[in-house]
Order: sequence, then C-alpha cells, then structure tokens
Amino acid sequence: MGLTETLADRFDVAARGSDVKTELIAGITTFLAMSYIIVVNPFILAEAIQIPGYEFFEVVQMIAIATVLASAAATLVMALYANRPFGLAPGMGLNAFFAFSVVLGLGIPWQTALAAVFVEGVVFMLLTLVGARKYVIQLFPEPVKRAVGAGIGLFLLFIGLQELQIVVPDEATLVTLGGVFGNPWAILGVFGLVLTFALWARGITGSIVLGILATSLVGWGLTFAGAFERGAITPETLPAAQYDITPLAGAFVDGFAEIEPLTFVLVVFTFFFVDFFDTAGTLIGVSQYGDFLDEDGDLPEMDKPLMADAVGTTVGAMVGTSTVTTYIESSTGVEEGGRTGLTALVVALCFLASLVVIPVVAAIPGYASFIALVVVGVMMLQGLTEVDWSDPAWTVSAGLTVTVMPFAYSIADGLAAGIVAYPIIKLAVGEPGDVSPGQYVLAVLVAAYYVLQTSGVIL
Repeated sequence: MGLTETLADRFDVAARGSDVKTELIAGITTFLAMSYIIVVNPFILAEAIQIPGYEFFEVVQMIAIATVLASAAATLVMALYANRPFGLAPGMGLNAFFAFSVVLGLGIPWQTALAAVFVEGVVFMLLTLVGARKYVIQLFPEPVKRAVGAGIGLFLLFIGLQELQIVVPDEATLVTLGGVFGNPWAILGVFGLVLTFALWARGITGSIVLGILATSLVGWGLTFAGAFERGAITPETLPAAQYDITPLAGAFVDGFAEIEPLTFVLVVFTFFFVDFFDTAGTLIGVSQYGDFLDEDGDLPEMDKPLMADAVGTTVGAMVGTSTVTTYIESSTGVEEGGRTGLTALVVALCFLASLVVIPVVAAIPGYASFIALVVVGVMMLQGLTEVDWSDPAWTVSAGLTVTVMPFAYSIADGLAAGIVAYPIIKLAVGEPGDVSPGQYVLAVLVAAYYVLQTSGVIL
C-alpha cells in the first residue's frame, strides 16, 4: 500500500467525500491564512516577557519557536485524535490579555502568567474528559458569550492603533489621532493596513501574511536606499539565530512561587472563559462551512477537538506561550475541500517546517507585525450581529462586555461587567427566572472580587 492509500485509509478520506490531493491543498491554504501568528504572537508577548541576558529580538525568536511548537502539537492532536480539518495556534486577544493586562497591567510576573495558562489548560482537559462542557456553557450569560469576540476585537484594534502610533496619548482627551503624515512609522503602518484590507476584501488567501511581508520589504527597502538610518523604521541590530528556548520553556514552574490566590484565579478564569467559548464558537462556525453539524446544529464528538485545544494550551504554557485556540482561518481550508484530520496534519507539518525561517522573524519591523492586530480586530467585530439588541438585558450586558474591554484595557474587566450586569437587568425587568442559579452565584463572586480589589485587600 502506497503513502497516498495509507493516508486516505488512516483519515477515512473517501468516506468524508474528499481525496488526498484536496486535503493537502486545504492544509497548505489553512496554514497560509493563519501563519501570521508566527510573527505577531512573539512581538506581542515580548512586550511583557523579559529574560535577563537576552535582547528583545532574541526573546522574539524564542517565543516564535514556542509558538510553532505549541501550534504543531495542538494541530497534531486535532489531526490524529479528532480527525478534523482545523488548525490551532496561540489565540489573538488572549496573547494581548497575557501581555498588556496580566503582566504589564496587573504587574504579575510573566512566569506566573504562564502558570495560569498551564492551569487553565489542565482544567480544560479535565472538564473535557468528564464531559462537563454543557454545564460550563450554561454557567455564562448568552449575551456575554455572543459579545466576547467583538469586545476582544475592539481591544486588539485599540492596541494595534497605538502600536502603529496612529492613536497617541493626549493630556486633554487621553487619546487622539497622531500626526500620521509626519511619522514614517505610522505612514508605513497605514500603508500596511490599506494593502492588507484590500487583499482581504478580495478574498486573497494569506492576506495578513502578504501584508506583513510587503510592509516589511518597503521598510527595509527605504532603509537600504538611504532614506532612513537603520533603527529608525527597521530593527537597529539583529541577533544570530536563537534556537535555544531553555530560558523560556519550563519557566511556568517558577511562576507557582509568586501567586496571589484570588487574582490568580481570576486570570485563570478569564483565560479559560475566552479560550473555551472562542474554541467552541469557532468549531461550530467553521463546521457550518463543511456541513459537519448534525440535525441539532451540534458538532458530533465535539469533545475531541476541544481536547486538542486543551492539550495545545497546556503544551504552549510549558514551552512559553499564551493560550492556544482553534483558528477561524480554518474555514479557508474547509472551503478548499478539507474534510479530515489530514488537512490538520498538513497544517502541523507546515508549522514545523517554518522553524527554518525563525531568524527572519526578528527582521520584521514592529509596524508590520502590529497591522495584524488592527485587521483581525476589525474582522472580529462581525460578532456584534449575533447580539439581540432589542432585549434590555442583552443590550446592557453585551454592550458593557464589548466597550469595557478596550476602555479598561482588560478582557477580564469586560467579561466581569457583562456577567454582573445580566442578572441585575433581568431582575429589573421582572425576569429573574431567565437567570440560572449558577449565573447568580458567578455574578456575586465576580462582584465580590472587584470589591476586594478596589479596597486593596488583593492586587
């Protein structure tokens, strides 16, 4: 039996209406669509992860390797265990929460943040093993679940605009539009945004990656042409290839030594909530493209792809990256005809193959990598259409979830606002029975945490 026949038999390709060639093309398509994370995730996390004795771009390379390893591990589980055509990688939004809210905002050591990601992954695995998914889903208000994606989108959008120096601090209004046309960093950022949005609007596969690469080439071209000195719009110096990630891998273990219990629990809770519902929503959404859902609108054996997510998150924390989740970009491969885990296997192998270009990641200018935050943030706003704005409880709960995230610079605070607001408005309109006992308990616990925090009892 040849390799093609072996793969077709192992992944039951023919029974799912596909063939090996189609699966290979679908896997490459999915990888191209989501491979921007190899560049973007390291630049986000390196804002918070500082390792003594190592320069910024050396840490970027370490995190890039961790990103690749975590993505490959999770996607291999998806391929070999779940037999589904979905790709996984560190989630956009959760990496920003890790860096800007948890480490830089709360002042929690990055090692402890990795410990929280590890615990979240283990909890996710345990709940998946015992089949507790439906009970977890019932615990959270529906408007919060529907609005969380758009809230994260606004959070990413706000961070991206600041990193591109398009939005800058202002004493009178807190933030304002920067002097874009007098700032080469912002000019190149705007160029990258225009190009990437245009490619995405035309349905070009890998539009974000193409936008990042094109913007980087323009920046380096201007530098080599003598328009700018090195260090102005490109990295001033580039380190040698950094494949040793031992200072990063395993650092989560040290994180357990410096834990403030209540704050740690909130961080774990936030990682878990966003990871769980982002993955579940993505799985359902992508499965609609491939007609994988049953007559009740559910994905059969959904616990298997959820387990891939949980394993990926746990492995990711061990090697040094933030929470891993299923990528909506998997829909590009499904649209190409991917129907089995063979598609995911190709994605995983492409991630591993990308290790050879890790040194190039450090050459990507910051403005090129951060255009992805703005583009992905805008895309995530589509989730607002799933909110029932005619219902007062939905409007208040979802509205606060979406707006508090960017305004408070924290996904956790946005979730808390929505969770607490929902039962309050339901009580106000005389519909207390629409709120489950678990939702009341959760709202009280979240509110109690913030009372203790503002009173200085906890961080």
